[in-house]
Amino acid sequence: MIKTVCSLFQKYRSELLYLFFGGLTFLVSVASFALFVRNLGINELIANVLSWILAVLFAFFTNRLWVFHAPTTGAAAFLKQMLSFFGGRLLTLGVEELLLFIFITRLRFSEMAVKIAAQILVIVLNYVISKLFVFQKTTE
Repeated sequence: MIKTVCSLFQKYRSELLYLFFGGLTFLVSVASFALFVRNLGINELIANVLSWILAVLFAFFTNRLWVFHAPTTGAAAFLKQMLSFFGGRLLTLGVEELLLFIFITRLRFSEMAVKIAAQILVIVLNYVISKLFVFQKTTE
């Protein structure tokens, strides 16, 4: 049984670690969003951008180090990787902002329900972008 679990973990290591750190990133994003909207009274779209900044910084380093094991050689390669990561995240931020605008600002749905639903979609999109475009197994 333990051998089977270890074998499955090794086979799906990247995906499982992404789910774990994605879950932590999700908590950073949702908790900071709630703090900004509910406690500080910040507009939901601005609060989302602020929570996005915190979550993306957290996600970049955890994904780079533990999920995709994607070290780089030199500052130029590191910056390229970081800019690719942030670029992909900007794309999904646009998707999330649009969803929040439509469902919170226009349709008046619950802020937290929409934020959580949008985050699920964003996590999936971010994984695909990171795996295919950002953290490739090269150290250019």
